[in-house]
Amino acid sequence: MKNAIFTRLLLTTSGLALALAAFFFMKDTNVQAATDIDTAANPLLAEWVGPYGGVPPFDKVKVADFKPAIEAGMAESLAEIDKIAGNTAAPTFDNTIAALERAGHKLDRVLTIYYIWGANMATPDYQVVQREMAPKLAAFNDKINQNEALFKRIEAVYNSPEKAKLNAEQQRLVWVHYTNFVRSGAKLSAEKKARLAEINQQLAGLFTKFGQNLLAEENGQWVVLKDGSDMAGLSQSLRDAAAAAAVAKKVEGAAGIIINTRSSVDPFLTYSDRRDLREKVWKMFINRGDNPNEFNNNATITEILQLRAERAKLLGYETHAHWRLENAMAKTPERTMELMETVWPAAIARVKEEVADMQAFADKEGANITIEPWDYRYYMEKVRKQKFDLDQNEVKPYLQLDKIRDAMFFVAGELFNFTFSPVTNAPVFHPDVTVWGVKNKITGKHVGLWYFDPYARDGKRSGAWMNAYRSQQRMDGKDITTIVSNNSNFVKGKPGEPVLISWDDASTMFHEFGHALHGLSSNVTYPTLSGTAVARDYVEFPSQLLEHWLSTPEVLQKYAVHYQTGKPIPQELVDKIERASTFNQGFATTEYLSSALIDMKLHLAGDKKIDPVKFEKETLARSSLGV
Repeated sequence: MKNAIFTRLLLTTSGLALALAAFFFMKDTNVQAATDIDTAANPLLAEWVGPYGGVPPFDKVKVADFKPAIEAGMAESLAEIDKIAGNTAAPTFDNTIAALERAGHKLDRVLTIYYIWGANMATPDYQVVQREMAPKLAAFNDKINQNEALFKRIEAVYNSPEKAKLNAEQQRLVWVHYTNFVRSGAKLSAEKKARLAEINQQLAGLFTKFGQNLLAEENGQWVVLKDGSDMAGLSQSLRDAAAAAAVAKKVEGAAGIIINTRSSVDPFLTYSDRRDLREKVWKMFINRGDNPNEFNNNATITEILQLRAERAKLLGYETHAHWRLENAMAKTPERTMELMETVWPAAIARVKEEVADMQAFADKEGANITIEPWDYRYYMEKVRKQKFDLDQNEVKPYLQLDKIRDAMFFVAGELFNFTFSPVTNAPVFHPDVTVWGVKNKITGKHVGLWYFDPYARDGKRSGAWMNAYRSQQRMDGKDITTIVSNNSNFVKGKPGEPVLISWDDASTMFHEFGHALHGLSSNVTYPTLSGTAVARDYVEFPSQLLEHWLSTPEVLQKYAVHYQTGKPIPQELVDKIERASTFNQGFATTEYLSSALIDMKLHLAGDKKIDPVKFEKETLARSSLGV
């Protein structure tokens, strides 16, 4: 068996590409002054109006409005900051910390919609604006973080004996503002601040380039399925989804296509009998950002690493990893590495056993192959059926996307007393998006809005995530409710037919909904502390907890019903799912852990110039994965 199998089994990105962007990504924002703009001429600048305390004006958004709206919002925010910094009164919590909480709301509204467009509707004209504005936003942020007069006022409140008289939330808020300013270079010399600002602007441009390159390859690549023989092994629902994707991409003369997103790739790799096509699909997905074309991200990664290392030194940290983890629960890279390296040997041992099981199965059926990465999910499914008599194709007919959404609402009602009702009077940014009003079912009080955007499209980044469009807060006697969203990338099937998803997909939906519930459950005074604005690694706890409610009898018997018969999932099938719940955990663990380990070691390398591809191979070799 080839040692290379273990490295290439990791179906993430081109190895380290997404790990770099995900685990250590810092959204560097900063900008310049702008001219006054009439809010009637640019609706992005206006207060949100309508029901539920106002809603985002998605129906009025034009890409051409983003740049002037951002520039106007930045100019107003800087004026507000200057007013706070120039206050001649002695610094207090109210005239400094609370004043900061009141500032910048116009820009917040603009950037909320701007970033929604970037994640979900990144058209070519939007990407032009994105490339221009990224470094300007970075410069804007540094103008605030490096405002000496402002920081002196924050520091005075932080060190004041009066701080002890503040309530717990206020003390936390003071600590957050002070710590964020220090970590952003507020205490540096003028010379170092200037260099830091240059680095932040360069990084902002590189992050934008990285993301746009990745999106280009996800949107612009697919594998064509010419006829029925190319679909051998696929269920009817997967065939319908492939055919629908071909229509959406305007690919003529094809029975279907497999688009370059995980929701399309994973099922094909699991069920397709065509090994040659599995290899093409796997390579298409794994090589995003690593192909010999204009979208290759390797040089960008090298430059990001160099700049992050330099920035960390400027800020007084050994490496970017030390800076990034300081205010997380782990605190240090050493503790983080200790945890991961404790788990790693057992995970590697298990994945080797899993591959051996697959090889034995392939040998028994006379396949005459050596298991390769594109075979893993295919034979994983065969071994699962052999060991547990569980075929995931038996499960999917009971997991309808809309029904799982309703199951999430049911759980939210049982655990949090929330009710969800469709909303038809709120604009959306795409026809696929639906909006739901959330109330407390005991008091009837409005809690917030939940936007749901489930389907893949050109211009939408891959994966699944939660966003907050508006933070819950109670400052100055107001009672502002939150607006949250869940976004994913399911592939639509045949018109009029339900979208059937896998058990893993359903679990992911519950996970991301856990983040939304975190936001909906927010009960704070100050927006900076609202919702998921907690320690970065803690934010995953509520979501991981919520996943466990998917498998409860109350949920399965009512919502896991066959899309044709309406009958609930048989208990016998539920028992099989439970017995197989720890199946394939070697692969599942190494898939995420290898990315995290490589990412940590990339950043712990400091200012060493790195060839990402070579570094990944060498690191995995030393980690007993092989190359």
